[in-house]
Amino acid sequence: MIKYFLWSYIFTIAGLTGAYFWGEHVHSGTGITCILTALILGVLEVSLSFDNAVVNAMKLENMTEKWRHRFLTWGIIIAVFGMRFLFPILVVSVFAKLNMADVAKIALTDADKYAQYLHQTHSPIVTFGGMFLVMLFLNYFFNHEKEVHWIKPVEKWLAHFDHVRGIEIIISLLLLLVTQSFIVSQERLSVIISGIFGIITYLAIDGLTHYLEVHEKTRLEACKSSACSGFVSFLYLELIDASFSLDGVLGAFAISKDVIIISIGLAIGAMFVRSLTIMLVEKKTLKQFRYLENGAHWAIGALSLLMLVSSVREVPEIVTGLIGIGFIAASLISSIHETRI
Repeated sequence: MIKYFLWSYIFTIAGLTGAYFWGEHVHSGTGITCILTALILGVLEVSLSFDNAVVNAMKLENMTEKWRHRFLTWGIIIAVFGMRFLFPILVVSVFAKLNMADVAKIALTDADKYAQYLHQTHSPIVTFGGMFLVMLFLNYFFNHEKEVHWIKPVEKWLAHFDHVRGIEIIISLLLLLVTQSFIVSQERLSVIISGIFGIITYLAIDGLTHYLEVHEKTRLEACKSSACSGFVSFLYLELIDASFSLDGVLGAFAISKDVIIISIGLAIGAMFVRSLTIMLVEKKTLKQFRYLENGAHWAIGALSLLMLVSSVREVPEIVTGLIGIGFIAASLISSIHETRI
């Protein structure tokens, strides 16, 4: 275990040390409180993203060693600095019509004002992530070639929808239509646009991935297939990770208003999720526990719906985390039971 989580432990120690000194710098005597807050946020991130690790492992199994390494190095920089710090600042900048430097200054010097701006952009952000994950969920289960079924009556029935062309898009758009009807009028357009972009983003990445898989053997692409498909898979994983992290980033402000402590806490969680992903790949866990992948996608489906609900009313992070862990645990138990029979 130490092999897979060594860097996560090192990062945790460094992050908590930074949290302590930042707390003492901002307000003397709050260093220990900042450490505890960062730890809570790290646990929150792991609980919300456990199913993300399973999905990541599924994709990484088909990637070369080089791109796996890049996912751990480049990917963690994007996940930690990009999604946990820069992305919220970018979103606030766009919707509040402020430049990013001003938003960054507000985030570092006026936590309450920054949290207020971020709260105002909550609905469009979670709608984008929710629609992306809805498409991921539907495309996984709407597949007549899928051989492993965990909740057999339901999953076999869902597999037949694969024969209806474009059914995933129709269902996703209907969900978006229902969601926007509950949104206040001044936010409705931004929610609709964000949701549509979530669907388009998924279709673009999934379509490009499928194209490369189909043509990989012929190597007719301008770029070499291994490098190109590796990059697309990397991009696909980063978008999935981003969608999962949206809920955690926004929910973190219920625990702390300090963007630095939030970034440190969520980054610690992201490191452990990355380490867990690599462990799942190298230990061939998905092959040992045949229903784990199914459970992760049911968790994704639940998370996507909860994200859409949270665009209208608050959903406690503990509910999201427990539902995800519940699906994973249930599928794990079923897999062990199946192996023993």
